[in-house]
Amino acid sequence: MRDAYTEQLDELADALAGMCEDVATAMEKATRALLDANLRLAEEVIDEDIRIDEIRHSAEERAFALLVLQAPVATDLRIVVSAIHGAGDIERMGDLALHVAQAARRRHPQPVLPEEIAPYFAEMGRVGVALARKAGAVIRSRDLAAAAELESDDDAMDDLHKHMFTVLMDRNWDHGVEAAVDVTLLARFYERYADHAVAVARRIVYVVTGQMPGPLAV
Repeated sequence: MRDAYTEQLDELADALAGMCEDVATAMEKATRALLDANLRLAEEVIDEDIRIDEIRHSAEERAFALLVLQAPVATDLRIVVSAIHGAGDIERMGDLALHVAQAARRRHPQPVLPEEIAPYFAEMGRVGVALARKAGAVIRSRDLAAAAELESDDDAMDDLHKHMFTVLMDRNWDHGVEAAVDVTLLARFYERYADHAVAVARRIVYVVTGQMPGPLAV
């Protein structure tokens, strides 16, 4: 019985790690759609978001079943509770990638971003995708050092997000209000995406240590 229970916990972790890979792929495609005005990629992200939602629902059902049937305690209980919250964080990352793709589709065939802004979003996409994949690896390994690295990796996204405000406030900005709104919202989507990846890593720290390392992103 214990072996079967442990296998169920491992399967739950694998499902969440797989979700991290899915939302990483979604953000990778959404960023390419944004930068290249690629309608096909934008539509792929939008269509595939349903599957990410379904995986979250399935993971939550597994977790609640474990709570009811196994009455876990200590570390096992932390795993199950963290899985429920983590599934929400990861699903939200998928939603944020969806928002990026929707922006690309909404403006198609015109580019969303001014040419000089595009490299910053290319870097935001790179950082976000790397964070999502690292979060998936942390779920599988429960490596506290790797979990801590996500905090410092997120600093790069925060810096890029702040820089966008500097660009928008520059008196030489000449792309109008509509472009400014797009840039502001998109930068926020990437920043929140990264925050949710960090939240997933913090939940792994909680699983291992029993202590939550500071306030979680929401």
